[in-house]
Amino acid sequence: MTIPKVAIVILNWNGLADTNECLESLKEITYPGYQVILVDNGSDGDDARVLRDTFGDYIHVIENDRNYGFAEGCNIGIRYALAHMEPEYVLLLNNDTVVAPDFLDELVRVAEGDPRIGIVGPKIYYYDFHGRKDVIWAAGGKVRWWHPWVYDGIGTNEHDVPQYNRLDSVDWVSGSAMMVKRGTVETLSYLDPRYFFGNEDVEYCIRARKRGLKVVYVPTARVWHKVGKSRKKRGPRFSDLPPYYRLLRRNFSAMAYAYHLLLLPLLLFHRGIFWMIRRW
Repeated sequence: MTIPKVAIVILNWNGLADTNECLESLKEITYPGYQVILVDNGSDGDDARVLRDTFGDYIHVIENDRNYGFAEGCNIGIRYALAHMEPEYVLLLNNDTVVAPDFLDELVRVAEGDPRIGIVGPKIYYYDFHGRKDVIWAAGGKVRWWHPWVYDGIGTNEHDVPQYNRLDSVDWVSGSAMMVKRGTVETLSYLDPRYFFGNEDVEYCIRARKRGLKVVYVPTARVWHKVGKSRKKRGPRFSDLPPYYRLLRRNFSAMAYAYHLLLLPLLLFHRGIFWMIRRW
């Protein structure tokens, strides 16, 4: 039996300690057919050298000359994987995650079981929810144009109850742990680099579903995420809103877009509150 090859793309930006922990957890996984691409996205220090010295041939290191953002940073890793590794799957994995030993076995098992599946994602827990590790951050995601924020996670802040243990088709899965079939990349191309940070995963899943591909949540694959670490390094920005409205304009009806334009003052107020809290 041929084991499908998986290329795991991890983006590092000034996150050496988190990336170390992520890679150490990956070294414990049971799936035999994978390779790791570490894309250093223009870190200020010598992260790339330290990671190369620490992990040696376990990782393929790409050093970007600057921070290209999440989408294009991942694209650089995906292009390298397709050119040099010939994988059947590409897994995007945040550097601030740790994984269960069998998470990749479970993702591949489900993805291989249905040719209509284009994207799969695991159950994602908070890494530390007030000392707990069994609280869900996302069990897949849903898109609802009439909600104040058009997309959100399923099961966020909920206990890990049986309803989140069902394999299910969902609207989107988080780019913090998203596995894509090679054929899906060949059909859709890459993440849209105009989304510097955020929204790119939602749009990619929307595009996949429009092409008739299924996006599937795999509850038996488990990942723990240090939620918000990358965003905290950047801080909340008003500049996050134009990409969000690009997502709306490109993927929803004119009526839905107009509706969300009417909600813009509320979003600006929300961003302003977060900005003031950080300033204090």
